[in-house]
Amino acid sequence: MSAEAQQQQQRSGSRLVAVGTALPDKVLTNADFEVMMDTSDEWIRSRTGIAERRVGGTTTGLAVEAARRALERSGVAAESIGLVVTATQTPDDLCPSTAAGVQDALGLICAAFDLNAACAGFSYGLVVAHSMLLSGAATAALVVGVDRMTAATNYDDRSTAILFGDGAGAVVLTSEPDGDRGIRAWDTGTDGSHADILASPIRDGRITGVEMNGKVLFKHMVRYAVDSARAAVERAGLELDDVVAVLAHQANQRILDAVADRLGVDHDRVISIIEHTGNTSAASVPLALDAAVADGRVGPGDPILLLGFGGGLSWASTVAVWG
Repeated sequence: MSAEAQQQQQRSGSRLVAVGTALPDKVLTNADFEVMMDTSDEWIRSRTGIAERRVGGTTTGLAVEAARRALERSGVAAESIGLVVTATQTPDDLCPSTAAGVQDALGLICAAFDLNAACAGFSYGLVVAHSMLLSGAATAALVVGVDRMTAATNYDDRSTAILFGDGAGAVVLTSEPDGDRGIRAWDTGTDGSHADILASPIRDGRITGVEMNGKVLFKHMVRYAVDSARAAVERAGLELDDVVAVLAHQANQRILDAVADRLGVDHDRVISIIEHTGNTSAASVPLALDAAVADGRVGPGDPILLLGFGGGLSWASTVAVWG
């Protein structure tokens, strides 16, 4: 990135004013999996950190619920929203988009579209919406991360079935190009040469379930995530010690711990909710943000790092000042 572009990231901002989330009512516990397949609570917890996950609903329904909560908390009038960006890899339909469902359900008059960067999707969505606000395309935007991963899960595959849950999270952004808060810097990237180590293929017109080489994925993804996080923090003109909380994709507790170790930050600054949600793909970063705001670990004026990574292989890091 050129020095001019880096300076532009630091002086430009779109303010993150509110977050909202939605989870299905049904809980699928490790005890349930003990009945379904040859596994145990201890085996699952020790390898993933997961005790339970939420299952059910529709992608559009969860997205609408999360977006509505974020909008209500923001105090931003619905007529001010000029853009809806929804990140998902599990839409209810190929067409129309999930974002169109959010736009209609909330009575918005705006542009709306989906993007798919798998588990990095929400972080990509932040960068896209931020850039569009800075261009003058809108003055306020909703960014939603939502996935019904259980709809794309192969329950005959013990190694992946235990990982995934359903959920949604959304944030409201407002244009604030010269403010002290909001998005300060970002880093994005993709390495398609490793696409085969994490995929959800369609064969003969049917989704066959997530296919993953866990050991290889761990090695590559931790490196990409850490390098991206460091780049974004540097572009923001900050040090990692300045970051109050790391809101990372909730892929696996081992990955969260490895990211903390390699960044050199305390584990308690890397927010973890995976015990009760599982891996919710594009929803996991805003779900973690909502939890951290709710319990006071993130407050107005706090620098935060939002870090998504997953299939593609893709990654996206965003540094923002909350509130």
